[in-house]
Amino acid sequence: MPDNDYYKNREWLKYAEEADILNVAVFNTTAKKWRELNPNLAKKANVRDYATINELTVLSNLESHNAELIKEGKSKEERFEILSKIAKYQLEILNNAEKIKLLGNEDNAKK
Repeated sequence: MPDNDYYKNREWLKYAEEADILNVAVFNTTAKKWRELNPNLAKKANVRDYATINELTVLSNLESHNAELIKEGKSKEERFEILSKIAKYQLEILNNAEKIKLLGNEDNAKK
């Protein structure tokens, strides 16, 4: 995990590109910080290459939400706050659904 708390210290938002806002909302790290923390993995891939299907789904959804928030004239900080809440909620729903599905599969295997 990154050693920077992007949620408490939001100074980074002043200089953030859109991809970083989305990456922090979903992965709690910027692409640059991920590369610094994972130099060997970063030689061949990026943070999104190691994402789960649920994280990629949420990331895709956030891209659409972010575009709408930009149209509405929301600041980076406002967008980050909104997108972070959406990411947390969607990941929780998708991860819980996955757990329920796995439990169902285990029950069927026992029969």
